[in-house]
Amino acid sequence: MKIIIPMAGMGKRMRPHTLTIPKPLIPIAGKPIVQRLVEDIAKVCNQPVDQVAFIIGDFGKEVEKQLLSIAESVGAKGTIHYQDEPLGTAHAILCAKEALEGNVVIAFADTLFKADFTLDVTKEGIIWVQKVEDPRPFGVVKLNAQNEITEFVEKPETFVSDLAIIGIYYVKDGANLRKELQYLIDNNIKDKGEFQLTNALENMKQKGIKFMPGQVTEWLDCGNKDATVYTNQRYLEYIKDTQLVDGSAQTNNSVVIPPVYIGKNVKIQNSVVGPYVSVGDGSSIQDSVVKNSIIQKNTSVINANISNSMLGNFVKFEGKSSDLSVGDYNVILG
Repeated sequence: MKIIIPMAGMGKRMRPHTLTIPKPLIPIAGKPIVQRLVEDIAKVCNQPVDQVAFIIGDFGKEVEKQLLSIAESVGAKGTIHYQDEPLGTAHAILCAKEALEGNVVIAFADTLFKADFTLDVTKEGIIWVQKVEDPRPFGVVKLNAQNEITEFVEKPETFVSDLAIIGIYYVKDGANLRKELQYLIDNNIKDKGEFQLTNALENMKQKGIKFMPGQVTEWLDCGNKDATVYTNQRYLEYIKDTQLVDGSAQTNNSVVIPPVYIGKNVKIQNSVVGPYVSVGDGSSIQDSVVKNSIIQKNTSVINANISNSMLGNFVKFEGKSSDLSVGDYNVILG
């Protein structure tokens, strides 16, 4: 099994947090989004993962090293591929064409999921979907009476279906998909100005490949600050029975309300922290109340009352605001 992770996007909706790091490296309950995604896919595969191919922009060598380490954590070889221009999903995946062989899972790195199934690798293709109230921002699928996908529609302006594609795909024959992706590029076939994966899947379907819908227990978005904070909350719920407070963390005259993630060398003094709070390594919280928030590494929170918030790395925040989105290396004094 191979996993392909396109993650070259700019992450504009997550600014200011993506001004210094790629969105898929933002932590959820102590681990980067992309690491959570790779681990969750590996869990539902019923065969070993031998390669994880990351499609990135110019993220720097430190990020690349971190991604290769994530692949190694699931027993796979990591490979790095570059998308220099944002030309669409089909173009992005084709940037890792060497990995398009045999069983392949493609997962875009701005979505997470929880599932209780095992991937059926005997199927020719599986597209994971979820019902949504407003399907217009998504690619959607239509089904027939046999529960087979009959049509792919990219961001429909009028109602076609409420089954949105969540960004996770399985194909049994990766080489066949590679051929169809290359056909789009070679013939300059675009939809809404970009080369779309759904067009390649439609061509495969027209040639007899059967695609089935897959269903997840929960679809978790990481597209903006509020969604990411909520996803952090849900993950803390999922993993609350594991050890989430590092032994080096120090608490003094404080109350920690689980579920929380507390990283290495965190100091909490005269404060209430939790529930649903993740605190990165080396951060400190003093004389504050913090709930339902993500605080990244080496950040200081003093005399504050915050919730539904994200604070980046090396932030110093002092004040009373409750709903914050503060990027790396900012100092805000009340």
